[in-house]
Amino acid sequence: MARKTKLMLRVEKEFDQPLERLLPELVNDQGLTATADTLGVSKATLGYWMLKMGINVKRVALAPGEVLEVKRTNN
Repeated sequence: MARKTKLMLRVEKEFDQPLERLLPELVNDQGLTATADTLGVSKATLGYWMLKMGINVKRVALAPGEVLEVKRTNN
């Protein structure tokens, strides 16, 4: 677990959720730019936070009729 800055802690308190859970959820729902806007930080800051916490963003192109399933493993 990476050490969190005061801004990271403020965002966690505001959204009542740890960033490790909040960031992937928001990025999946809104995208990077909208997530940064929602959190009140720059895209660079959001990218740094994600790098610091080991959160990866992958883009996948699906053909018509294809589906993608994401599974969470318990660590």
